[in-house]
Amino acid sequence: MDTGTTFSVAKEICPKCGTVLPFPKRGTLDVFCKICDFKTNATDTWKDVVYYSHRTVNERKQGKKRKEPRAEDLGPVVDRACVYCGHDGLHFHTSQTRSADEGQTIFYFCPSCKKQEIEYT
Repeated sequence: MDTGTTFSVAKEICPKCGTVLPFPKRGTLDVFCKICDFKTNATDTWKDVVYYSHRTVNERKQGKKRKEPRAEDLGPVVDRACVYCGHDGLHFHTSQTRSADEGQTIFYFCPSCKKQEIEYT
């Protein structure tokens, strides 16, 4: 007894040629294989198959809000004058921005003019 099928596959796969069956076109419930002549009714074939999708509507992307840094968050203070405004007492922090065999980078921040200086040591 030949049922006309070559493959024993999931319901979303064409049993004749093995390709993925597309969703039915809008307004019809017939599913057609794009490769071979296989045709089936979606309500009979896919009655117990559950598909779901998630769609987010009206979601806005929030931009990063820049808040004014507090003095205690800026790091320790060093006795050094700002080259931009001459303010004495800059906050600083260090970081290893280059390879390990080279010196660290020191970032100075002026609380008066809000500018940053970088010193490579």
